[in-house]
Amino acid sequence: MTATTTTRRAHGATQGDATPTASGRGRAPRSGWGGLGWTVAVALPLAFLLVFFAYPVATMVGRGFVVDGRLDLSGFADVFGRPRTWRIIGQTLAQAGVATTVSVLLGVPGAYVLHRHRFPGRAAVRALVTVPFVLPTVVVGVAFRSLLVEGGPLGFLHLDGTFVAIVAALVFFNYAVVVRGVGGLWERLDPRAEQAARALGATPWRAFRTVTLPALTPAIASAASLAFLFCATAFGTVLVLGGLRFGTVETEIWVQTTQFLDLRAAAVLSVVQLVVVGAALTVAGRARGRRERALHLAEPELVVRPLRLRRPAGTPRHDGHALLLAATGVTALVVVLLALPLVNLVVRSLRVGDGWGLDHYRALGTVGGGVTVTVWQAALTSLRTAVDATVLALVVGGLVALVVSRRPRRPAARRAVAGLDALFMLPLGVSAVTVGFGFLLAMHEPLGLPLDLRRSPLLVPVAQAVVAVPLVVRTVLPVLRAIDPRLREAAATLGAAPGRVLRTVDLALAARSIGLAAGFAFAASLGEFGATSFLARPENPTLPVVVFRLIGRPGPESYGMALAASVVLAALTAAVVALCERLRRTGDGGEW
Repeated sequence: MTATTTTRRAHGATQGDATPTASGRGRAPRSGWGGLGWTVAVALPLAFLLVFFAYPVATMVGRGFVVDGRLDLSGFADVFGRPRTWRIIGQTLAQAGVATTVSVLLGVPGAYVLHRHRFPGRAAVRALVTVPFVLPTVVVGVAFRSLLVEGGPLGFLHLDGTFVAIVAALVFFNYAVVVRGVGGLWERLDPRAEQAARALGATPWRAFRTVTLPALTPAIASAASLAFLFCATAFGTVLVLGGLRFGTVETEIWVQTTQFLDLRAAAVLSVVQLVVVGAALTVAGRARGRRERALHLAEPELVVRPLRLRRPAGTPRHDGHALLLAATGVTALVVVLLALPLVNLVVRSLRVGDGWGLDHYRALGTVGGGVTVTVWQAALTSLRTAVDATVLALVVGGLVALVVSRRPRRPAARRAVAGLDALFMLPLGVSAVTVGFGFLLAMHEPLGLPLDLRRSPLLVPVAQAVVAVPLVVRTVLPVLRAIDPRLREAAATLGAAPGRVLRTVDLALAARSIGLAAGFAFAASLGEFGATSFLARPENPTLPVVVFRLIGRPGPESYGMALAASVVLAALTAAVVALCERLRRTGDGGEW
């Protein structure tokens, strides 16, 4: 049975089989949960966000602004009076702005090739493009350092520790954000408007510029806003590649917190970052809303097999293959550049002195120096932690997506739903350092309770779940919003209880996207470093923490172990992403 047939039958059921009322008129019964169910669906995620995000962040910021029990905002004047602060803010905006621009310029052709055309190996290329987005930031920093350092394949360029190296690494991360954000819409865009322009004599470039590009503008704006947000809040990559010379607001919060113990400066910078994040999320939200309201989506078959219209007699022939060839060439070059750091990482991990071998991988089973566990033990800890974080993120994010997917009729209710959506995007942009250090400050007797949760093994997965929840929401929400409400009404009309309607309609149609969300949440949790670096116990560090410790140890043996451990972590992440890509089908996957 096709989706169209199902929708028609559902529509017929709601129109013709409605339960009669006492007045003799038909009425479609209300579908969905009862009032208690929806209350729980809203209250549980809000409580999670309040306790494990808002409370730690407020505690961290409050320590910087409360002196002797009184509010003291003089820190703003002090911090903004430092030339260092303005240099850090300028570097953050410059790095994020340049990296976002390059990501969009390269990502739009990639979206066209990977989402509008079918070719052998497309799924593998999509997975390769997505891997950098979920790779641990520490791994990316190590991969680029091994590529650019003196003696590396690109060492002759002398880019190690430069602005260009940081921008390249940020583009490496965020290329997939643009490709998926724009391509996910492009593959569902009705092609007939562009075909009509071509039939009237427009060149392929003009048809794209005047018809397709305006339709894609909301998606491009949304992807660019998210890319800017991720670039402005990058931590591990900038810390490894730029150090203190090219620090950003994110790394400066870490420096002020851990090295100078200046919580007031860290609090001021956290507020600055929150303002930037709020602006980026506002732009992304509005662009996403315009995209959902204004664009007419087509069946996937119309996209992959577009109609071939004849050009009018006398119209000069403009071959569209040149546009496709140019986009394919750019995409192929970008894919090679994306693969280069990963391939070099593997090659360098096998380099032992003047020869080759597996010595660095054998050393992963040993301990020493600043590392108290083996890499394999840390990998097992990371896997267990990621499983716990994924379960939490799916429960909380799934409930948020379910609530936000509804379209209430009252304006006040619609604004409340939109506000809930925006609230759960904040963890993507707020400093992971602020969250992690806030956990240390807030989880000692939290909310006045006689408990010390800082030693709890659940603290790390909870912190990772806070970061993963927005990914779950953005992956599942578009699929739930695309469900025709008449399907729920038909199921309720035929006697299904609210829980059964939810199970047989919403969960059944969103099952693949939920699996996709679980994969992305697992990969993101596996590589989370910012908050975990504060919370992981010395006897139970995660794999990204161990990699960072190995980098800080002197000697080629430690560096070789760091390379090998990074390969292990990258392989685990790539395997998860490849599985996600197999779960994905055309039009699924939301914004990722």
